[in-house]
Amino acid sequence: MKNINTKTLPTWCPGCFNFQILAGVKNFLNKQIKNERDRENYAIVTGIGCASKIFDYVNLNGLNGLHGRVVPTCLGIKIGNPNLKVLGFAGDGDAYSEGVEHLVHACRYNSDFKYIVHNNQVFALTVGQPTAVSELGFVDKTTPAGVKINPLNPIKLVLASGATFVARVLADVKQVEWVLEEAAKHRGFAFIEVVQPCIIFHPDSDYKKHVYDLQESGHDKTDWKKAIERALEFDYNKLDDKTRIPMGIFYQKQEETFEEKFPALTRLKRAGKGWRDIKR
Repeated sequence: MKNINTKTLPTWCPGCFNFQILAGVKNFLNKQIKNERDRENYAIVTGIGCASKIFDYVNLNGLNGLHGRVVPTCLGIKIGNPNLKVLGFAGDGDAYSEGVEHLVHACRYNSDFKYIVHNNQVFALTVGQPTAVSELGFVDKTTPAGVKINPLNPIKLVLASGATFVARVLADVKQVEWVLEEAAKHRGFAFIEVVQPCIIFHPDSDYKKHVYDLQESGHDKTDWKKAIERALEFDYNKLDDKTRIPMGIFYQKQEETFEEKFPALTRLKRAGKGWRDIKR
């Protein structure tokens, strides 16, 4: 659908895996959006970083906001109009370093929006500084002696914080499209991590040699304890011969959403309106 595209030329590095993510997102949207009214039902929110440039390449209403503030902006949009289908995009620096406090509470609130984190384990736009998920020993100009602090495990964090949909996929067109379709069926907050290399500052670490599909392995995505066990299989440190990285949906449970807890938002939802549509 032509109106999903914009005239802005991407400024990502040639060969960047963000192109794969963008293509998967557009494939998903092209299935969901058949006319202008459908398009008006979507909103996009981004922060700061290479991942957030996706805002310029997808023709949806929304807001390119502040560093680390994707999640509260998504929540604000849902409060303003709970009928909108909101997609938030952030990089790992944006999500886990600058905005990790918002992520924790988003899991608690369970507002009905989808949060996609492009994770290349580095602050790429500002040329290579470590983020909260950079592996031990990672070296750049700001850390010449290498990272000394263990990386955060985002999957374990969001599971512990109460997220009702938790998934991780590779930066692959088909995987991104698939996981967005699954998340769209979920009523509530959906956390999706997309693992990608940065071809300049954090090159490919042969992730594909270590990944396996959770759904194909028979994982029960309704079992929280099993999801935690799978989350612990990969600690975001350097890969070795024993490393196994699960990909797919770790956990999914239907619970009451943030919007359903408040009568005013429930009435707006039923009426198919936002606050600006209410006559005063």
